[in-house]
Amino acid sequence: MPVPVLETERLVLRDFRDEDFGPMAGFYADPVSSFYGGPCGREDAWRKFAVYPGHWALRGYGPWALEEKSTGEFVGLSGLWFPEGWPEPEITWALVPAHHGKGYATEAARRALIAAYEDFDWPTAVSVVALANTASARVAERLGATLDGTVENRYGTAAVYRHAPLDDVRSNKESRSSEP
Repeated sequence: MPVPVLETERLVLRDFRDEDFGPMAGFYADPVSSFYGGPCGREDAWRKFAVYPGHWALRGYGPWALEEKSTGEFVGLSGLWFPEGWPEPEITWALVPAHHGKGYATEAARRALIAAYEDFDWPTAVSVVALANTASARVAERLGATLDGTVENRYGTAAVYRHAPLDDVRSNKESRSSEP
């Protein structure tokens, strides 16, 4: 299935490419990936990486690769996520460590959330954030999401942040402060 290309002020949200694997393998080798099933070696990173285009094929939506407009550099992923066993459809994000603190997670997740509502007709969305992942909790809060309980998943206990309705998301243009 063709993956729609979306844009923000500084990012292109696009399909994953083979050349994105190197940076993603680096992400999965880093301790920061512990919130996403890492750290792990290249073979396991490949399997995790291949899930993203597979999600699009099986669900009709999924995460996008994030490309910095000014450089063409791969900076991470964000998008729509609903794997087996997840509580409900989610807005997800993860950045390679070199791109933390630039506001990219909030910028990309806001665009993905708008697409979930407008293009994929989601009535609601959550973000599932590991309790220790305070940086991602701040991203969810910047997006206007509110804590809606916790859930146990294969990685431990996670906070469930409920995203605001579309009109509130569109009007919430918080500044790009330091973030992951």
